[in-house]
Amino acid sequence: MPRTTSSSSATDKHPVTPSAHAPGESTANLPASLLSLEQLRSAIESLLFVAGRPLELNELRKLLPLEQARLREAVASLAEECERQGRGIRVQRMGDAVQFVSAPENARFVASLLGLPTTVKLTTAALETLAVVAYRQPVTRSQIEFIRGVNSDRALASLAQYGMVIEVGRAATVGRPTLFGTTPEFLQQFGLSSLEALPRPEMSDAEAAVAFRMAAAQRIREAVGIDETNETSSGD
Repeated sequence: MPRTTSSSSATDKHPVTPSAHAPGESTANLPASLLSLEQLRSAIESLLFVAGRPLELNELRKLLPLEQARLREAVASLAEECERQGRGIRVQRMGDAVQFVSAPENARFVASLLGLPTTVKLTTAALETLAVVAYRQPVTRSQIEFIRGVNSDRALASLAQYGMVIEVGRAATVGRPTLFGTTPEFLQQFGLSSLEALPRPEMSDAEAAVAFRMAAAQRIREAVGIDETNETSSGD
């Protein structure tokens, strides 16, 4: 079940507190560049809560005039704080977009409130295709099928229907094939704060390249009907 994002209607129940009543009056009028990391976290938290939608870093920079590196540091610090404290909300990052989502461990409660299914049922083929897209994006349909070794039309259609995969552009090759990538819903469904949080295989790049070549060679043998055992025997 996709985790829910904070709603913009939250301002109706939680109106913005006037600055005259804000704590820390001595720093209330300081420019963003002079705020401490803790104060920046607080400001970003308020902005994400009230927005109720993904905010681009450029939008945040207009509201909090800061260097890009310092803004990213503050966003990362807020995300770490929410996770470390086991808060009911998490900071999700997708490219340059940032938003609040509900914590993955609370999905069943949120689903019950909204009357939504708690899980999305994906076939093995869809899961394999989703894994390829997640780790290789942006990726074309032919690249997905080369890696999987089978047609992936139905799997891609299913993932698109569930909102896990979308078209993200066109490849600069002959025919301009469609490029596919994952969505924020994919991150929400799997409880990931960003694509960088994807599990990484415990093998070196060289080992991964060897494994890939071996798998490709095996698919070629299967495609032309060569049995590896018979091939070895005939060689003897």
